[in-house]
Amino acid sequence: MKVFIESYGCTFNQADGQIIAGNLQENDIDIVDSIEEADVVIVNTCYVKLPTEDKMTYRIQKLQKEHPDKKIIVGGCMVEIDPEKLDKIGPNISWIGPHQLNKSADVVNSTYCGDIVRETGFSKESKVNVPKVMDDSLIHIIQICEGCLGACTFCCTRFARGPLNSYPIADIVAEAQRAIDNGACEIQLTAQDTAAFGRDSGEKLSDLIKEVANLKGDFKVRVGMMHPKNILNDVGEIIDAMKHPKVYDFIHLPVQSGSDKVLSEMRRGHNISQYKDIVSKFKNEIPGIALAVDIIVGYPTESDDDFDETVKLLEEIKPSLIHLSKYQHRKGAISSSLEEIPRDVMKKRSKFLSQIKSQITEDENKELIDSIQNVLVVEKGSKGGFIAKTNSYIPVIVDDAQLGTFVDVKITEATSTYLKSELL
Repeated sequence: MKVFIESYGCTFNQADGQIIAGNLQENDIDIVDSIEEADVVIVNTCYVKLPTEDKMTYRIQKLQKEHPDKKIIVGGCMVEIDPEKLDKIGPNISWIGPHQLNKSADVVNSTYCGDIVRETGFSKESKVNVPKVMDDSLIHIIQICEGCLGACTFCCTRFARGPLNSYPIADIVAEAQRAIDNGACEIQLTAQDTAAFGRDSGEKLSDLIKEVANLKGDFKVRVGMMHPKNILNDVGEIIDAMKHPKVYDFIHLPVQSGSDKVLSEMRRGHNISQYKDIVSKFKNEIPGIALAVDIIVGYPTESDDDFDETVKLLEEIKPSLIHLSKYQHRKGAISSSLEEIPRDVMKKRSKFLSQIKSQITEDENKELIDSIQNVLVVEKGSKGGFIAKTNSYIPVIVDDAQLGTFVDVKITEATSTYLKSELL
């Protein structure tokens, strides 16, 4: 029996796909590189936005139509968030929820034999130190916790990932050390909210970062998304941990809106003054740190004045990376009961923010032209050359280099999304 796995969405879900593959491989089930070779196809879904939902629905239906001879299993967030829709489009399809990955081989074997198996529900099963099949030996993803402490009105992912479940620091460090020993040069610590790590177990994110960064070897650590409200009481220690030379000078701190009114209605648990204070502390203590932010455009209660506050915030804090999303109702989300703002208004606001986003990020990157950067070469470029990362995690095109090495380059050009360089 042969299985093909395709994973969509965030880093966390990509790691889930690696765990599924590891469980299958441990049980002597072959993983193949194409659908044509496979007997069973696993679609590890993302469901965070409406366009993604539509993409997942289309993908499953297309597989059913074009590959009627293949057995199909659906995994990922769709299984827990929208089982009604999934059952409607695929009544004869097996499921495996994101908390049941240790049962992957059992589900595959049963499905291959003609049964319909649906493993769902929450679990405290650890996702650290379990067998994985990595897509890239140079970049190793470690899920440090699953679930969150939030109640954001616009979010449906929390219904799939459940309450916070942190994994022990000792286990995470052990997996990181093995990855480094096996050639990994980048360790990605990921979660729905890394700042929530340890709130249920008594451990601390700052301690985790320090322990991983202090391991022997030539590598860098990237710390994943942090919810502002959960960083408020530990800002100083997290900054101290991130000053370690092996940790990227990069922080992903979603704000979603520049309006205190909208933040309150979103139930974000922080205000703009607190957010700006966090950003200011990071920038003062770690000069050159790259700030990534998430913005939701057109939340149902967002007025013109609220939108203007978002524009002002971006122009003030000047993020290095801005993720924009147009608001759309999500299955089960509290805000889905509200009336959406007119689409033409949302489109106009989104277009305006997109222009600001490009200008801010390009201006930030242009400041690096002619600078000398020590970069880590992490992957081959899709159009030739190599992609490296600066210390602040900005992508750099390098013409010729060895994967997994640190090289000195001079920045020659800048766009809103990447840099170009020449080797020194």
